[in-house]
Amino acid sequence: MIRRFLPAAWLITVAATGQAQVYFSVPGPDAPELARRGDFHVGVRTVEVVHRNQIDILKFDKVTGKAPLYDRPLKLEVWYPAIIPPGKEEKTTYVSAMFGTQNVGGALESAGKALRDAPPVRGQVFPLVVVSHGYPGSRFFMSYLTENLASKGYVVAAIDHTDSVFGEVRGFQSTLLNRSNDQLFTIEALRAMSHDATSFLHGLADADNVAIVGYSMGGYGALASGGAGYSRNSLLPSAVPGGYMDDWYADSAKYKAVRRDHIKAIVAIAPWGEQPPNSAWDENGLAGIHIPSLFIVGDHDDVAMYETGVKRAFERALNSDRCMLVYEGARHNTGANPPPPGLTDLRLVQGFDEPVWRKDRIIAINQHFISAFLDWQLKHQQAKREYIHVQPVLSGDGKWNLARGEQDTGGYSTGKDADGNPFWKGFQRRWALGMEMSCIGAAR
Repeated sequence: MIRRFLPAAWLITVAATGQAQVYFSVPGPDAPELARRGDFHVGVRTVEVVHRNQIDILKFDKVTGKAPLYDRPLKLEVWYPAIIPPGKEEKTTYVSAMFGTQNVGGALESAGKALRDAPPVRGQVFPLVVVSHGYPGSRFFMSYLTENLASKGYVVAAIDHTDSVFGEVRGFQSTLLNRSNDQLFTIEALRAMSHDATSFLHGLADADNVAIVGYSMGGYGALASGGAGYSRNSLLPSAVPGGYMDDWYADSAKYKAVRRDHIKAIVAIAPWGEQPPNSAWDENGLAGIHIPSLFIVGDHDDVAMYETGVKRAFERALNSDRCMLVYEGARHNTGANPPPPGLTDLRLVQGFDEPVWRKDRIIAINQHFISAFLDWQLKHQQAKREYIHVQPVLSGDGKWNLARGEQDTGGYSTGKDADGNPFWKGFQRRWALGMEMSCIGAAR
């Protein structure tokens, strides 16, 4: 029997009070300042592209020691600033297969605040953000962020990574080999569309002003796409037969020749790969990241690991102007949508949710910090730096004293209270708890 969760499973409707539907891209009242949606309406379209003549590693022949070539299909979901015609509503439904690696039957549906095939805004060009899910995942797995960023003036393209999508999961070696390659090709495919007069992206997306946001295996790819070539001493290349990882080593001439000047920043959420025994990167590889980066991780991450994985990668990215947001007590699920309330099987729920943190709180904080970071790096809004370089390092050590007779209005911190005490900018009084933010300037 097909298990199906109706759109209502991923939204909240309180009919008795007439409250409107609540979407995950629209944060609640306790969200930090920059989490709220922007001024643009949002359109969404599905785009299919093909990366020709790629290594079909899943058909590797042990006898010949080679794998054939194939045309690798990728399905993209693209969100963009749009015009909502009269009589139309800014809403849609996203459908993906059931969570997990076993390709079980069933589907998950989520409500989105975007109009499918809406006409795009014209006369403006917007930075491009490529979003990359984990293993497994789907292009809808981070819709809380994709819709939110599009409303703030970004073209956002989320990838269905072939062989790594819910319901169609295949061998892990395909993900190891193709993740960064998919990201880089997607940028070029969208660049071509932005120059095609027949495409809805014509004159809309700036493919020379790009950020990559990757979660888990998406973060693994984002670090490599951003300049961190893999180590020859890693265990990962041995998982990909035939020497087909050779071109992705940090010292490979082909890897060094990859064009990256259009990638201006990366966001790596719980990036997988650095944790032993995998040790995907060494110091030289991570030193190859020369663009700003934002790492996001839970200090109890039990998949990508915190101390020996993500934190080590962050510390070794010496030539990146970088910051790392840490959720105290969180595990690995710091990047994706919350679970549908209709899920009752813990084996499925734990693929979305966190044991300590409210998931709606995590995604609102992600919306806040990622928006600040991308506005700073891609739109050059220097004032947004203050939302990233917050003090003190531990959010719970901040102080916000009210003056005698002063009322707490629920407003956002400007970074210091009237007495000069530091408090995380953009957070409401008493609400900056359970987080750590560390920032390190580039060594170069």
